[in-house]
Amino acid sequence: MAHLFDELSLFLPCYNEEANLESTVNKTLPILIKTASKWELIIVNDGSKDKTGEVALRLQTKYPQNIKIVTHPLNRGYGASFKSGFYTAKYDWISFIDADGQFDFKDINKLLDVQKESQADLVIGYYLGRKVPLVRIWGSKLWQLAVFILFGLKVRDIDCGFKLVRKKVIDTIPRLVAERGPFISSEFLIKAKKAGFKIAECGVFHYPRTAGEATGAKLSVILAGFKDLLRLWLKLNFPS
Repeated sequence: MAHLFDELSLFLPCYNEEANLESTVNKTLPILIKTASKWELIIVNDGSKDKTGEVALRLQTKYPQNIKIVTHPLNRGYGASFKSGFYTAKYDWISFIDADGQFDFKDINKLLDVQKESQADLVIGYYLGRKVPLVRIWGSKLWQLAVFILFGLKVRDIDCGFKLVRKKVIDTIPRLVAERGPFISSEFLIKAKKAGFKIAECGVFHYPRTAGEATGAKLSVILAGFKDLLRLWLKLNFPS
């Protein structure tokens, strides 16, 4: 059976995911191995206070040449994990999914089909039924409206945690700066669009979280995101 990718890097951002990480990796690895001739799995442990780091080390023993661990000594936020994953990845194509088990990596086949049809540089997922509280869904819609008004970026879902990206994109755009808050994905797409890269979209399934707690809905995180959003708008429109 021919592999779909010659090379593929996959990274998993993690914060206090000891209850989910092993299951997610065990479900994902067989698909990754079948999908790519050369592959790497990068576990980004963002200062977890539980046993996420221990779980990651245990998983690494199965494929020590292919599984990498990036550890932040202190929790820095999803944006920091996003950047560590992208800037550590070495292969021509890069994907990522959340470590909480709410995505099925087999949907990478759908993203690749869209990429081949569209010749896009980025294929970004959008949720086919997002399994989170309604308040988070409406919060995301308001966020997307703000991004559209300020930057003209219109996609179905900016923040979906399943994307497929050509490494050339991350190597070309200005270095990402956001750390905390929901801004990192918006910053990434805004800079990719400004650099002329083609973006396509693909629906992916989303499943309920079975353990652990999401942190993206905290008020402090949301406010940090809006602060970053305005800062980038000012920087792009008033460089001096």
